[in-house]
Amino acid sequence: MKLGAFSISLAVKDLSVSKEFYEKLGFTVFAGDLKMNYLIMKNGNALVGLFQGMFPKSILTFNPGWDENATALSSFDDVRKIQAHLKSKKLKLEQEAKEESTGPASIMLTDPDGNQILIDQHV
Repeated sequence: MKLGAFSISLAVKDLSVSKEFYEKLGFTVFAGDLKMNYLIMKNGNALVGLFQGMFPKSILTFNPGWDENATALSSFDDVRKIQAHLKSKKLKLEQEAKEESTGPASIMLTDPDGNQILIDQHV
């Protein structure tokens, strides 16, 4: 099962302060907008999403169909295929994709320690 590009989506208190901190670690703005309260920061193939006021805690994020440059992949495991696999393993999903749908969709689950995992397909 291929989950796609990985990033961590951090719930931050002050987006500008967090941006400055991650820039000092060598990250640069890859996507997003301060006015929209989010930035995607990149350092090599490491991605850190900074989100102010969008969700209460940080989330592990996977993007099926994308590489770490947000370039569409020609071959990938569709989020509905991933969903079916996870359900076959008896994992509880908090959010599911409509099985009969196609294209962009997302699913969400929580690990045993309460960490949220978002599998978010954009293609």
